[in-house]
Amino acid sequence: MTFEYPIEFETLRKEYGDFVAVNDLSLQIKKNSFTGLLGPNGAGKSTSLKILTNLIHATSGKVYINGNDVFDDPKAALEGVGTVVETPEFYGYLSPVETFRYVGEIFGMSKDSIQTQTEEILAKVKMQDWADKKIGTFSKGMRQRISIGLALLNDPSVIILDEPTSGLDPRGMAEMREILKNIRNDNNNLTVLMSSHMMHEVSDLCDRIAIINHGTLVADDDYEHIIADSDTRIVVVKPLQAPNDEMIAQISRLDNVVSAERMGGDINVRLRGNTADMAVLFRQMAELDFPIYGMSESSNALEDRYLALIKESR
Repeated sequence: MTFEYPIEFETLRKEYGDFVAVNDLSLQIKKNSFTGLLGPNGAGKSTSLKILTNLIHATSGKVYINGNDVFDDPKAALEGVGTVVETPEFYGYLSPVETFRYVGEIFGMSKDSIQTQTEEILAKVKMQDWADKKIGTFSKGMRQRISIGLALLNDPSVIILDEPTSGLDPRGMAEMREILKNIRNDNNNLTVLMSSHMMHEVSDLCDRIAIINHGTLVADDDYEHIIADSDTRIVVVKPLQAPNDEMIAQISRLDNVVSAERMGGDINVRLRGNTADMAVLFRQMAELDFPIYGMSESSNALEDRYLALIKESR
C-alpha cells in the first residue's frame, strides 16, 4: 500500500454532548519523525490518541495509520503499531519474561523470536535485572518501562505514546527520557507520536512539534521552525550590579525592547528581532553605563513560543 504519512488525522471531531473535545483536527505525521503533541490539559491530546488507537469512537472524521483506515479496518491499521496510551495494567503474578511471552504469542511470534526480542528489549528499557521478578512488586516507573518494552516487541514501524513520563518522579522521568532517546537513535525507520505537556521533554526528544488547543491545531512544524517563527525572544541579561527599578525602566525604553523584568539577579528582556538585535541591545546597555557580564537567549525558547501560540488561539 502506498501512503505519504504513517499517521494522518482528517477533520477529526469528538463531541461529548455540547462539549467539543476534538474540533475538526487535521494533522499529518511525517515518516521517521519523533513528533511531540503539545497542548494544555483538556486540549484534546489524549482523546485524539485514544481515537487513533481505536479505544474510543470519533463523532466524525477519519484517522489513518500506514494508509489503513482505523475505523474501517482497525486490525490492519494497528498491525505493526506499538502503543502506550493508557495507564499500564499487568498480571501482577507474571514476570516481564512471562508477560512478553504471553503478548508475543498473541502477536503470533515464534518462540525463538519472542526470546530474542525479550532479551534485547529488556536490556533496552533497563529492566534485564528484573526479568524474572513479579511485576506486582514493581514501581510505576518500572511498569512504564515494561509498557514501552511491550510496545517494541513486535518490531513496530509506528509508536504512539500518551504522556509516557506522567506520574513519575524526577529520576523516573530522566530514565524514561533516556530510554526514549536511545530508541529514537537506534531506529531510523521508526515514527513516534508522543503527547506531552513538558517542554524540556519535548525539546530533548522531538524533531517535530504539533500544538493543539481546544481540540484545534494551532501549529505544526519542525522544532527549529517552531521556536524560530516568532518576532520576539527572551534574552537573559546578567548585570554586574543588582538590577534596580531605574535600570529596568531605562532598558524597557530601548529600541526593540518589548518588556524587561527582574528575575533574581538577572534581567529577562523580551526583545523584538533576531540575533543581530541582541548585539544592538548589548551596545545600548553599555551606552547606558549598565555593565553586564553575560547575555544569552533563554533556554525556554519552546515554552515561550508555546505560551504565545496558546494565548493567540484563545
